[in-house]
Amino acid sequence: MTGMTRPPRAPRFTAWTTRRWLRVGVAVSLVVLAVLGVTGAWVLGRTATISDELVDVRSPALSTAFRLESALLNQETGIRGYGLTGTPEFLEPYQRGLTDENTYATQLARLLDGDSRALDDLRTVQEAISTWQERIARPVAASPSGAPSPLATERAAEAKAAFDALRQAMGDQQERLRAERAGTRADLAATMRLRNWVFASIAVVIALLAGLVFEGLRRGITRPLEQLGADARTVAGGDFDHPISSAGPADLRRLSGEIDFMRRRLVRELAVSEEARQRLDARTADLQRSNAELEQFAYVASHDLQEPLRKVSSFTQLLQRRYGGQLDAKADQYIGIAVDGANRMQTLINDLLDFSRVGRVHHAPEKVDLDHVMERTLSALSVGIEEAGASITHDPLPTLVADPTQMGMLWQNLIGNAVKFRRPDLAPEIRVSASREGDLWRFTVTDNGIGIAPEYADKVFVIFQRLHTKDVYPGSGIGLAMCKKIVEFHGGDIAVDPEYRDGTRISFTLAAEPPPALSPSTIAEATRATAEPAP
Repeated sequence: MTGMTRPPRAPRFTAWTTRRWLRVGVAVSLVVLAVLGVTGAWVLGRTATISDELVDVRSPALSTAFRLESALLNQETGIRGYGLTGTPEFLEPYQRGLTDENTYATQLARLLDGDSRALDDLRTVQEAISTWQERIARPVAASPSGAPSPLATERAAEAKAAFDALRQAMGDQQERLRAERAGTRADLAATMRLRNWVFASIAVVIALLAGLVFEGLRRGITRPLEQLGADARTVAGGDFDHPISSAGPADLRRLSGEIDFMRRRLVRELAVSEEARQRLDARTADLQRSNAELEQFAYVASHDLQEPLRKVSSFTQLLQRRYGGQLDAKADQYIGIAVDGANRMQTLINDLLDFSRVGRVHHAPEKVDLDHVMERTLSALSVGIEEAGASITHDPLPTLVADPTQMGMLWQNLIGNAVKFRRPDLAPEIRVSASREGDLWRFTVTDNGIGIAPEYADKVFVIFQRLHTKDVYPGSGIGLAMCKKIVEFHGGDIAVDPEYRDGTRISFTLAAEPPPALSPSTIAEATRATAEPAP
């Protein structure tokens, strides 16, 4: 239609991807290399053929022709000497010459097989040999010995003419063989020159092809990727307004466009994430303030609360000692309840302090021999163990890098619970085992006590969660919760084996070295990094 213009069409090759460019380049390179290889193979084959012909045919044929001539000269010398003297010794060169003649003639015919012109020359020589032998050699050799042969004298002129004709035929044959050998040498030299030129051309073409491939890769792939990498590093350095340039094959241009789209999206997301980061900083400050308050609470609990509690406990115990038995039974009961409550409160505060220190008050980790820790634990629990008649065995325990105080608390709680929660009619039998599992050590504490029902396997590790009243089994309900906290602080986990029904089996793991403790600033940085969008 008039008045309308067709939009410009993009160049044909701009839509090619890197894979298509590589395929076309590899195909063209293979075709060129195949043509060069075929040409080189043909030249090498031609050189080998001519060289074989020169070495195996032309030179041996010429040397065999010379040997044939030498055999005929021996025959002529022997016949002439025998004809002039009649001495039988002159027939020996003649006989030897006949044998050599047959041998060399056969070799020459085999070497010249397929060369009709050379075979015609050989037949001419053989005809001349046959004529000389029939007219001269055989008749003279048949003459009686002891006296000169009259036939040699009569046919002297004919013998000279016949042998001269033979020598002329052999000379013509040798000259033609020499010419053919020279021609073959010339062909070999020319072919070798052609071979050198072909291989030089192949080397030049391969060098040009390599240069073209290198330049194509540099312009089409390496340079666009370097530019893309430089732009990406600029953006990663903080200049998010820097555009991503687009160049190279179609797929690289699409990649550049996608990265630039991601850059623009990052610019949009940064504005949103900045507000989130500010809120996170405020929460981090609240977390640090809360941690400081917890530290202050721990200090107050360990000092300010302990002092009045000790006074209450001391004075109630004084009341019990001084007025015990002097008042009525109700007063003695109230005083006993007050003393017991004060003692339990003090025990509970101490347990809470110990629980709060795990993971908060860091001691320098050191190599801890768990065998020695176990010995100290058993010594500390020796009274209860003897009263219960408990039997405790354990495997050789490893040496770990850990907090020795917490390791003592861990074993004391586990062994103490195994002794405390025993069956009334059965002496406790406690077994501690240890085995290596990759980078962790797995420990199990097995007893024959009252056991833990499967539905309470997780509940027992929650602080203050008790399965029995304090009247049946005394305690604060913090022991297993503290064990869980100690084990997790040292990079492991702890659980009750629900399949074990003959008592209780608690299994836990410990790392050979505890994970590094995180400071509040480190926690804040990690939380901030998690909240930020990934580039």
